[in-house]
Amino acid sequence: MALPEERIKEFVRIFRSIEEEVSRVIVGQRTIVRKMLTSFFAGGHVLLEGAPGLGKTLMVKTFSNALGLNFKRIQFTPDLMPSDIIGTQILSDGMGERHFEFKYGPIFAHIVLADEVNRATPKTQSALLEAMEEQQVSVFGETYRLESPFFVLATQNPIEIEGTYPLPEAQLDRFLFKLLVQPPNAVELTEILARTTSESRYQAKPILPPNQARSIVEDMKALVRQVILAPPIGAYIAQVIAAATPGAEQARDEVSQYFRYGPGPRGAQALTLGAKVNALLDGRANVSFEDIVDVALPALRHRCLLNFQAEAENINADYILMNLLKTVSKR
Repeated sequence: MALPEERIKEFVRIFRSIEEEVSRVIVGQRTIVRKMLTSFFAGGHVLLEGAPGLGKTLMVKTFSNALGLNFKRIQFTPDLMPSDIIGTQILSDGMGERHFEFKYGPIFAHIVLADEVNRATPKTQSALLEAMEEQQVSVFGETYRLESPFFVLATQNPIEIEGTYPLPEAQLDRFLFKLLVQPPNAVELTEILARTTSESRYQAKPILPPNQARSIVEDMKALVRQVILAPPIGAYIAQVIAAATPGAEQARDEVSQYFRYGPGPRGAQALTLGAKVNALLDGRANVSFEDIVDVALPALRHRCLLNFQAEAENINADYILMNLLKTVSKR
């Protein structure tokens, strides 16, 4: 069934309005902001990586302000405990008797900023797993649902920086995209100074009506799922995943040489959903090959685990994936 043109136009209008509102606060980083929004409307989560001081936290705060949804921030530190994230049972007095009452943690929000997530220990990092995948948490045998939309934006410092704990592979796979935040150039830095060292600073305004924000977001996410994925495009995605999987018959030589593990089914899902958002932004109800290529690096870079040889030769996943995309047939 063909998608109504009016719904596609409305999707584009809201998406770009949010994008523009964020850009009124954040200098540059247009690609990062677009990919964050892409992941949000695709129903996934985002991992932002970059050195300290590049504005990752401000970007996430501005993003939540523009959407007008409930927002919570969790500052990850080495002494943070899982109960500090998901909540815990506390003993409460009431009606003349004692009983246990659940105290909700900051994970109960529409948009959750997990700031410097790799500063916490692996035990605490894993507390995010069930929430990100199942949209629920379990405490002392009781299950508590998280309201939709639920979106985790995690920031992390590069693992070479002292005092960081690399995220386990299972948790990395829960992020739809991994985005790399680069330092600003000279022109952007000049504009950043003008905006941040003056007397007044702009605060992003909500684009969506507060009482309708959740329903509008859910409608937009549903529209993404309705975009058509033609069989040749689906076959191309499968070929890309197979070519990036060591041990597979279609694996490229560089992949077999430098990768320990490939992206797997979640990588294919991330490619598909990200490409569907791209198609809508281009006014189409069907996915193209270009849509796939555009989201390939953020969707796959964190799912391709390098071996010791790659690290010794300073080879990164982006380099191998870019070469791979040039060789996979689109027929």
